Formats: sequence, C-alpha cells, structure tokens
Amino acid sequence: MAAVDLDDLDRYIVYALQRDARHTSSSDIAEAKGVSASTVRNRLSKLESAGIIRGTHVDVDYERMGYQLYTIIFCTAPIPERERLAEEALDVEGVISVREIMTGEENVHITAVGRDSDDLSRIGRELSSLGFEIVEEEIIRNEYTNPYSPFAEGVADADNDQ
Repeated sequence: MAAVDLDDLDRYIVYALQRDARHTSSSDIAEAKGVSASTVRNRLSKLESAGIIRGTHVDVDYERMGYQLYTIIFCTAPIPERERLAEEALDVEGVISVREIMTGEENVHITAVGRDSDDLSRIGRELSSLGFEIVEEEIIRNEYTNPYSPFAEGVADADNDQ
C-alpha cells in the first residue's frame, strides 16, 4: 500500500486527535496552525477518505464497569489464514481488539474482556474453534497510549499560546 503524502497541517491534525479527540475541535486545530476551521474540516475529511484516520476510540476502564479480566491472548494462526481469522475473532463476544503480527510464532494478539474466568474460558474455546492455537494469556493491569510526537510540529508554540 502506497503512503499518502502529508504536510505539516495533516500531521498536526492526526497528532491533535491522537492527543485528545474528544476535546479537540476543528477550530482549536485551526487556531493553533493559523488556518480556517473549514480548511481543517476539509483536511480531516480527506484523511478519513484516504483511510489514514480510521475512527476515534474511547478509552474504557473495564474494571470499573464490572469486567475484572482485561486480557491479552497470544495466538498462532496459519499465515495464509491469519487475516481472515483475525477479522473473524472480532465476532467473538468479549473480544475488543485484534492485532496481526508480521513476525514470530505468536502472530495474532487478541485483547478480550470478561467478568470472570468462565467468560475467558468461553472466549478461548471460541477462538480455538475458529482455528487459532492459543499460546499464552496474560491479564492486563493498565494500558497507556501516547500520540506520535514527530507529528507535533508547532505544538509547543500552540500550547504556550493558550
């Protein structure tokens, strides 16, 4: 897949939304970069159409919602079937994300949540029946994310202006 040419404004839009999509408006980005809000909205639309921005995601504290078991399941899938299996794994109740890994034996990482060990056992059985070999399961305590800092050109100046 060919990379899309992005300029500083495009990268800044991605950075700002990664940093805090919920509380960042087109006007905020426009003010920080000295362009109009309509320019930002047009660029955002183009970034979405190009498949660069694929959505925004809510950071959920599953434990506070009663799902005590936030788990990553390391699986092996036959390479010719990896992509299909990864997509099918999303249909298993409790699976919240799937990552295809290009190297190594554990080539699919599945994140799942459950209320109890019965939930995780069911998820494991369903994944096995799809064709995954489950190698390991680990309980996640916390997960932290950060925006990609090279896209932040001009951020320090914009933050100091506020």
